[in-house]
Amino acid sequence: MPTLQFKGKNIIWNHHLSIPYHTLDEVDKLHCQPDKADGNLIIEGDNLLALKALLPQYTGKIKCIYIDPPYNTGNEGWVYNDNVNSPMIKDWLGKEVGTDCLVRHDKWLCMMVPRLKLLRDLLSEDGVIFISIDENEQHHLRQIMNEIFGSENHIVSLIWAGRSGKGGTTKLVEYNHEYVEAFAKDIIKVDVKPITNIVENGNYQDDIGNYKRELLRQWGQGDKREDRPNMFFPIISPDGIEIFPKRADGSDGRWRFGEDSVNKLIKENDLDFVLVDKSLVVYRKIRDGKINISANDSLLLSQGSASTGTIELKRLFGDKVFNTVKPISLIKHLTELITYNCKDSIILDSFAGSGTTMHAVMDLNKEDGGNRKCILIQMTEATDADPKKNICKDITRERVKRAIEKYDYDSGFQYLKVGIPIDAETLLSGNLPTYKQFAEYVYYLCTGESLKDKKSINEKSFFVGDTGNSIIYLVYKQNFEELTRMALNLTLAEKITAEHPKKRVVVYAPACFLEEDYMTEKGIDYVGIPYNLFQRSEV
Repeated sequence: MPTLQFKGKNIIWNHHLSIPYHTLDEVDKLHCQPDKADGNLIIEGDNLLALKALLPQYTGKIKCIYIDPPYNTGNEGWVYNDNVNSPMIKDWLGKEVGTDCLVRHDKWLCMMVPRLKLLRDLLSEDGVIFISIDENEQHHLRQIMNEIFGSENHIVSLIWAGRSGKGGTTKLVEYNHEYVEAFAKDIIKVDVKPITNIVENGNYQDDIGNYKRELLRQWGQGDKREDRPNMFFPIISPDGIEIFPKRADGSDGRWRFGEDSVNKLIKENDLDFVLVDKSLVVYRKIRDGKINISANDSLLLSQGSASTGTIELKRLFGDKVFNTVKPISLIKHLTELITYNCKDSIILDSFAGSGTTMHAVMDLNKEDGGNRKCILIQMTEATDADPKKNICKDITRERVKRAIEKYDYDSGFQYLKVGIPIDAETLLSGNLPTYKQFAEYVYYLCTGESLKDKKSINEKSFFVGDTGNSIIYLVYKQNFEELTRMALNLTLAEKITAEHPKKRVVVYAPACFLEEDYMTEKGIDYVGIPYNLFQRSEV
């Protein structure tokens, strides 16, 4: 498969692996109806750190991802901020990416790659990611997504007619559209909502009733006989004439349906034989009242525009407080396509902006009675010139809060901030995570999966959870002085093995006072914290 080369690719390709996990700390005063949050989260902080922090709890659980990253037009004022250990990339830090930047495409790709890799890890096996983009980076995005997700998992490049009027985008051709790239984690497992409609006002009639005609001959690419040999067979007309699916050039084609389906249509009198230019042509009868199912269109012509999104935001704030706002209808449409038959799905937007995605999810839930959850991630975008700037708190959060109040959504959210890193340096400095935060983290490190039963965590007994034939314990307290005196000792080991006979036990602890022969005999594996913390045990 062709690959895309750009400056810094070899440096950032696995950068997401070196990012330390961080805590996600609740900010109680910024919650909104937390008793109705039910999994809705707004996370303030760098989205690369936040995405990594979500892994222990949400790996493989996100059904639908929508992101609207910088389009890299050169006029957006976005800044490369990822602290990668490379002299070249460090030189990029804190510098606005403008039209005069000769490596702006390289910077954009270096920013996107680690985020896209983490997003893929979070996506469920039957999940889909939608990415809004325009012509500046669409070709680069498609290529890099082919590498990360696999070209076979590309679903479609949707075209959104989102730019109304003449915007002066170019002297030669006006761009009145943008793209939404859609990729699956595993395209075979994806289920997309079909378009259904009830057939009515058929303009043909037989003894049964009115009907419309659909040509039984399959047109378009991929309809040659050798592609689908089971779709090439004769249909016998009422007069005993054999009819084959011939292409316009006289070559062999195919029918829309297999032989069993065609025989059923014949039995139910649902085939029409029409003489056209001295040849019999076969049509399927689609009767009035029948539910007709068809695929979705790649042209998004009725899902609002950028100006629609701006107007929707003005209704909540009374003024234009954010640029490039996507309309609610667009996000609702994309979300419904993937979650129509799974209305308790989790939706994620890691470039949350004004918060349209959570607004759209709440609106969709109200419309169809769903219980979808939504996670938004947004940076403050504070600068030296404007250190108090906080888009996440003042716009993202405020927009969703006002939408809940204005439109009477029976919902709420919790507000979190990206906290401290969970690494050796931080732990040794005495800046410690809570027991629950650390427990979920070590479970993920140990198993590569998120802990399903959070209620199993027991700080008093140090029990974290089980997986298969293994049990995981964490000997830890959020107190540095006490932590220096804690260890896996004989008393604790005997208690654990008595409670879990014939089970393999993995114990994370600051120290171990047991002999290796004893641990081997009892099936106990010890992982030292913090120094051996990041060595995943084989469970």
